[in-house]
Amino acid sequence: MRILTGSSSDDSSFTFIPHSIVAFGSTVIVEGDDKQLSVSWVHAWTVTDGIISQVREYFNTSVTVTRFGDTDGFSSPDLSISTCQSVWQSKLCDNKSVPGLVLAL
Repeated sequence: MRILTGSSSDDSSFTFIPHSIVAFGSTVIVEGDDKQLSVSWVHAWTVTDGIISQVREYFNTSVTVTRFGDTDGFSSPDLSISTCQSVWQSKLCDNKSVPGLVLAL
């Protein structure tokens, strides 16, 4: 955790305080922070048969969740007929200069 957050403290405790939870099919996005350490985080959980089967964790990173789909209902490698819709964006990193990434569903 010290490597990810840059904390020099020997205190290994970290409080996960979720501020928002949203689900897109089998993906659940949870965003929160630890004000004491000035750290924000986003978890992307994949849920399979009611069990969390995968966890992706991002610290001090702005995350945008985008849904890709085909406009004609058929799968096509031609991107000109695909749609790209931003469905969620992290809010806790707005006032910081942090890296950004796009999580495609």
